[in-house]
Amino acid sequence: MKILFTIFLFFISFFFLLRRRSSKRLPPGSLGLPIIGQSLTLLRAMKANTAEKWLEERIRKYGPISKLSLFGKPTVFIYGQAANKFVFTSDSSIIANQQTKSIRMLLGDRCLLELSGEDHKRVRDALVSFLKPESLKQYIGKMEEEIRLHIEKHWQGKQEVTVLPLMKNLTFNIICSLLFGLERGIRRDQLVGYFQEMIEGMWSVPINLPFTRYNRSLKASSQVRKLVKDLVFEKRMELEQQGDPHKDLITCLLSIRNGKNQEMLTEEEIVHNVMLIMVAGHDTSSILITFLLRVLANDPAIHAAVLKEQEGIAKSKPAGAPLTWEDLAKMKYTWRVAMETLRMVSPVFGGFRKALKDIEYGGYLIPKDWQIFWVTNMTHMDENIFPEPSKFDPTRFENQTSVPPYSFIPFGGGPRICPGYEFARIETLVSIHYLIIRFTWKLLLPDNSFGRDPMPVPAGGLPVKIMPRNLDSLTVY
Repeated sequence: MKILFTIFLFFISFFFLLRRRSSKRLPPGSLGLPIIGQSLTLLRAMKANTAEKWLEERIRKYGPISKLSLFGKPTVFIYGQAANKFVFTSDSSIIANQQTKSIRMLLGDRCLLELSGEDHKRVRDALVSFLKPESLKQYIGKMEEEIRLHIEKHWQGKQEVTVLPLMKNLTFNIICSLLFGLERGIRRDQLVGYFQEMIEGMWSVPINLPFTRYNRSLKASSQVRKLVKDLVFEKRMELEQQGDPHKDLITCLLSIRNGKNQEMLTEEEIVHNVMLIMVAGHDTSSILITFLLRVLANDPAIHAAVLKEQEGIAKSKPAGAPLTWEDLAKMKYTWRVAMETLRMVSPVFGGFRKALKDIEYGGYLIPKDWQIFWVTNMTHMDENIFPEPSKFDPTRFENQTSVPPYSFIPFGGGPRICPGYEFARIETLVSIHYLIIRFTWKLLLPDNSFGRDPMPVPAGGLPVKIMPRNLDSLTVY
């Protein structure tokens, strides 16, 4: 009798719990097929560069909040300035960083994209100790050296080049040199090969079968992880022999000791975050520089203004003198053009968070453990925030305080803004400086379309015809 009464109480409690939850409506929409859901539809739309239209159709059909299933998990899609603020500022007890299973398995669960609360702050502070502007000033010369070497090897004497693969080659070499202290050679070549195979499966349905992209990427990720672990071991040995603690990112992370403001990172955290920085630094900067070159080829007025700014900097310097932090500070117009490029073609399509508890948002329930999916371009192309959003207009960023908070988010926002933002800015400005000073270029394909895989890829990888610029008036480089 006692057992029956206990069971009765359990069912009564469960019934009222169910009624309480059901009183908060789930967002409209369908979860689709198990595991697959709408993943393949979204990936196809991204590849065809129709993902924004696909999402706009969802918004017209279901409103600003809807449910779907992506990459094996039930998901709530939200968008807009308020949604961005919710994603980037919510307390870590409400929502947590959690990427799709494919990203988590490839990069590791101790990388910054997965951490929340104190762990997120601790690891972010460690990365910022190397990536903050005061630290990066001393690395401009080394970055410049990599860019000059790249131009001499891949651009000089050529009539035609394909920009995107070259920019990926450049940014990966910069990462290897500045962030990992890995010089050119067999190991760097091995790392490039495994890395490229790894990132192909970043956004994929997590079905681990031999013929899937996800399976191939997992195997490549394992090899990348092994190479990075070997690097960490070597850097630790060098550090113990009184090596320079500021030589590169890995050495900097290893040199952190438990103290008042910082705590040591585990080896796993170092490896996982090195892999994250590798992906972020490689894709974001290479895509930004590629699309910047496309803008400069398409718009003579913007090209002339950027060239004038860069020539002015080159002429103000002694012959052969390297760029300085002060020179980069003068590249205001060039960076405004870069920001407008990021607004129109953001390298990161969107991202995911995880609800840690039932959340009421916009009149609906986001259930505990569901994914929250947000998208970058939905505010970047909002005409209420950016008038005539399809028009390329760098003057939008002359006064950045006029841009509403959490509406321009290519690098995230608030306390979750990307710690590599300044690194990407320096890399982009130095690259554009040397390319526009030394060359003119013309697009070989009139097609201005691009797809996403999941990062933006211009038609044909952006093949261009290049001509050396007359440097007699500069006599500097």
